[in-house]
Amino acid sequence: MFRPRDGPNLQARDSPTMAPASSGERGALFAPAPGLVGLSEAEAARRHAHGEGNVVPREAGRSYARIVLQNTFSFINTLLFAIVALLLVLGLVSDALMTASLVVLSVVLGVIQETRAKRQLDRIALLTRPSACVVRDGRQRQVDPSAIVRGDLLVVGPGEQILVDGRVVAARELSVDESLLTGESDVIPKRVGDVVHSGSFCMAGSGTYQAERVGGESLAQRITAQARGFRDVKTPLQREVGLVLRVTLVLVALLTVQVAAAYWHLYHDFPFQESVREAAVLLSLVPQALSLMVSVDYAMAAVRMAGKGALIQRMNAVESTCNVDVLCVDKTGTLTSNQLEVAEIRPLSRRLDPAELRQVLGDFGASTPSGNRTVRTLAEVLGGSERAVRSEVPFSSDRQWSALALDDGPLPGLQVLGAPEVLAPALADAAAIGSVVDDWTARGLRVLLFAYRPGFPTPRGPEGAFRLPGGLEPIALVAFSDVLRPEAQATIRRFAEAGVELKIISGDSPDTVAALARQAGLLPELRTATGAMLMELDPASLDRVAKEATVFGRVTPEQKAALVASLRRQGRYVAMIGDGVNDVPSLKQADLAVAMRSGSPVARSVADVVLLEDSFGALPAAFLEGQRVRAGMEDVICLFLVRALAAALVIFGAALAGAAFPITPKQYALVAMLTVGGPVLGVAAWARPGRTPRRLVRSSNRVVLPASVAIAAFSLGVYLVSLWVSHDVVAAQSALTTMTTLCGLLLIPFLRPPTPAWVAVDPLSGDWKPTVLAGLLVGVYGLVLGVPALRAFYELEVLPPAAYGVIALSAIGWTVAMRFTWRVDLPGRVAVRWRWLGAALHRTTRRARRPA
Repeated sequence: MFRPRDGPNLQARDSPTMAPASSGERGALFAPAPGLVGLSEAEAARRHAHGEGNVVPREAGRSYARIVLQNTFSFINTLLFAIVALLLVLGLVSDALMTASLVVLSVVLGVIQETRAKRQLDRIALLTRPSACVVRDGRQRQVDPSAIVRGDLLVVGPGEQILVDGRVVAARELSVDESLLTGESDVIPKRVGDVVHSGSFCMAGSGTYQAERVGGESLAQRITAQARGFRDVKTPLQREVGLVLRVTLVLVALLTVQVAAAYWHLYHDFPFQESVREAAVLLSLVPQALSLMVSVDYAMAAVRMAGKGALIQRMNAVESTCNVDVLCVDKTGTLTSNQLEVAEIRPLSRRLDPAELRQVLGDFGASTPSGNRTVRTLAEVLGGSERAVRSEVPFSSDRQWSALALDDGPLPGLQVLGAPEVLAPALADAAAIGSVVDDWTARGLRVLLFAYRPGFPTPRGPEGAFRLPGGLEPIALVAFSDVLRPEAQATIRRFAEAGVELKIISGDSPDTVAALARQAGLLPELRTATGAMLMELDPASLDRVAKEATVFGRVTPEQKAALVASLRRQGRYVAMIGDGVNDVPSLKQADLAVAMRSGSPVARSVADVVLLEDSFGALPAAFLEGQRVRAGMEDVICLFLVRALAAALVIFGAALAGAAFPITPKQYALVAMLTVGGPVLGVAAWARPGRTPRRLVRSSNRVVLPASVAIAAFSLGVYLVSLWVSHDVVAAQSALTTMTTLCGLLLIPFLRPPTPAWVAVDPLSGDWKPTVLAGLLVGVYGLVLGVPALRAFYELEVLPPAAYGVIALSAIGWTVAMRFTWRVDLPGRVAVRWRWLGAALHRTTRRARRPA
């Protein structure tokens, strides 16, 4: 027996056992060693008042102050604020206001959206916060982790998180996973006196540890504090956009040098005020709001997903949801609820009558200290009594059996419960099982074998590993039925509509799982595979089986992780749903890890998404939401980049032609507001789910490059002709502003084709809302031209009717040219010819270098 250590929290008791937790708590779980009482409530309160409590920051994600600072003082915003200050000093108040208004508007919108998202996600994240099982006054109770104090005794079992640093005072086959702290995935046995760290998890067995370092003193909190100052995780799309912004900034710098050199050569004494105005326009070419749009759109998507039952724990998960094409699930908790029923008991021995058999099975369930759902069902349904346990072999997904050595009851000795095919080699008479197992599994029942051996043979091999002793007597077969989730059939149908393939990977019999899968609506001709089959396969064969089979049964946690890795090797984007300790290896292997809220804390800690209602029915909606967000971002990226690149090319072309600077800060702000600011909100809100390329920025080149070059060519032509005809810079700038605005708005129907006539780059959407929005924005531009005060503010002029006719014909010409370009895939053909030319030149060079 464990000898209590010195200290007020380890007092000897007269009673040999601890009082169980109340029925309203999460169960007594794993009883601590006899004689451990723990702190009193009064002592715990005193220590908490003296600063010995486990008080740690509960903040998730960025702080509110950091959100404001990062949105306000980006590199580009800081430069623009400096230019605004210069414009104010020079007395150009209206230019300063227009330059500042775009920055301030994007900052305000970003801060409001991000703070709203953060507030809602923080509230929802509290639902998945773990609880602690402490021993106080000799009783177990569940408390919030912040209520732990130094010296508390904490009880931990499989899947439970170790919440503070401490030292083990009692252990029953306790093994701990410290991979989240050390990066090593090995499971480490812990014995009395060993140190355990917060952030690790109990993987097997159970134990009691005494809290020594709490709050900010714990190892996990020290690591977090060190990382918090510099950790800024970006999603893949955010990294792509960041690269675009850096490249754009370099190009703008080069363009600035080129424009300055050209105008200095032309004018020799370019006014300082004009230089500042042009610098404001050039800096505005950098689409810094694009990065903000990605962050805000993903944050709001995370809020919408949480409202549908899927809590996003890592922002990358928003992107991952839209890429998933394979979903790996376990039978339990996904196709079925977490409820079991004892369907049938088939005696295999005359040692016990039916009443005694039910009592023995119930006693086994009630006496198992580290019980799981199966043994708890036995205890609840059959009404067992707790017996004195001499030793225990906890259930493991690797072994697929558990055992108890009981000193009393109708069947004293070694009792074993496990999968029939696993126990069969150790049976004295395996033929007694007969064909009943096959009959039951074909009906979708989960079958376990209960076996017995008199005496107390050691269940360990020579190297300390658990092993089955021979000569086991089969006592009974027990069939459990899973309750199929009512939403399972509809959910599977929605997965098929979203283009997501299902793989069911379970520790149960493949025949049982396949029967349940057919009931849930999967195709009748399901191909199945077993863990024993997978053990004999080489990597190539494993890849083939992983691709072709739908149901995998009797697999170990390592095999489950190997299947996920195999699918990823084949280019599939894999999501994995898990809720137990045995699912952790496969969750870590998946592209998207999904955990149940009621699952083990270790599963929730490694998950990207937590299902708040414990129903995988929330996932199809989450996947479609991710697809919708990505589809909207694809169009947003196109609008931003087309506007920036087209304006840069126009400015560069005007400088080369020796013409006056073609656009003022106010005019550029008007074009940006009408062609990007208004449309991006609409296209993002009205986006529809659909498959998108993995790399949106790269894939957008097929739209961005042709559209921006064509807009620049047509707009520059209009500008130069107008300047040549009228010799009026303001009139030419007005013509250019009108042309770029029309072309920018005509791009929207190409991105969301309302009719087949607009189908060129994207498939027919049939949605008229974006096109109507573009038409309304054309009307807004007409209003600006029609109201003298607005026209004067934006430095525009009313052109002759003939000029507007030429501009309209040019816009129509741009539309026809783009429709032809995209329909014949001219960019793709050019790229193919370019690659062919490069390959031909490479072959010619190799032949020329080859010695004669």
